[in-house]
Amino acid sequence: MADSRAAALPPGSVVGMLGDGQLGRMAALAAARLGYRCHVFGPTADGPAHQVTNLSTVAGYGDETALAAFADAVDVVTFEFENVPAATAVFLDGRVPVRPGPRVLSLCQNRLREKDFLASIDVATTGYAEVRNPEGVRRSLRDLGKPAVLKTTEFGYDGKGQALLRNETEAEAAWAAIAAHGATETGETVGILEAFVDFRLELSVVVARGLNGHIETYVPVENQHRDHILDQTIVPARISQDAADRAEGYARRIAEALDLVGVIAVEMFLTAEGRILVNELAPRPHNSGHWTIDACATSQFEQQIRAVCGLPLGSSKRHSDAVMKNLLGEEAEDWREILAEPRAYLHLYGKAEARPGRKMGHVTKLSPRGSSG
Repeated sequence: MADSRAAALPPGSVVGMLGDGQLGRMAALAAARLGYRCHVFGPTADGPAHQVTNLSTVAGYGDETALAAFADAVDVVTFEFENVPAATAVFLDGRVPVRPGPRVLSLCQNRLREKDFLASIDVATTGYAEVRNPEGVRRSLRDLGKPAVLKTTEFGYDGKGQALLRNETEAEAAWAAIAAHGATETGETVGILEAFVDFRLELSVVVARGLNGHIETYVPVENQHRDHILDQTIVPARISQDAADRAEGYARRIAEALDLVGVIAVEMFLTAEGRILVNELAPRPHNSGHWTIDACATSQFEQQIRAVCGLPLGSSKRHSDAVMKNLLGEEAEDWREILAEPRAYLHLYGKAEARPGRKMGHVTKLSPRGSSG
């Protein structure tokens, strides 16, 4: 299809979605509401996103024949998670607009590149160092101080691919623990050691930026984790207005510096001393933004579709406070009780098998603005 890189795409156009999980599913539903069709590209036939569209390609991300046909069938490409190979985005970008672009994807899927980028735009992070072997871990641990967290540079999520070090004697075991997750294509393991953050709470800000550079930010939210997986999000975060302003300011600065077209989630720590430190970036809708479907004029998923199609962004203002809870594993079996609650909004992802820790859905409970403290 025509490569109209600066023009708004009219309803009826096809949005290509790399990834077939629940984020792609919710984005496809938002696209349909605006009159767009979504073509899902992913490696599995049973991904949640395939269930809500009749346009799909089941193929590996390195299958250039399938990718070329996909590019011919869509008007713009976006993605629902950042572990799509950067080479895939580069291949597609030569044929059809990819938003956010390959540079954003490549930067955000590598923790070391991400931290270096944040430092270059004067966004505060915890101390960090690149490490390539246990001796490098021990040396950097002496420089950064104890404890510290060793992470893979790529592919870690929900606590995978990381290990806490309390002293130098744990370097060998920690390195072995991340090696399986952190190997590059050449077989080399590259890690990042981060100084431990004594945080008061974890925050995130979802920000959307349109093709014309207009930015909409959602209110900072407070995230509570269980076993390294997001358990619930409290909206708004229980922080001072000054802290909220600084968090939103960082998110806007990041979106502008990336020349983002799309949605990005900025995960942060609020330290015991009141500092805001940015931890990670996710250049797509985020679990901690699911509440926006029910509590805002425009959800994060609709903003993603608006942005990548070149439409004006919607208002990010919320009409309610909220608590969003992930339904992990068998928790989704409580759907009857959830549906009986008058201000509870249930979202199930259509996954067939409920495994422990697997995100099967979420529920958002609304309350009047100002009632959450």
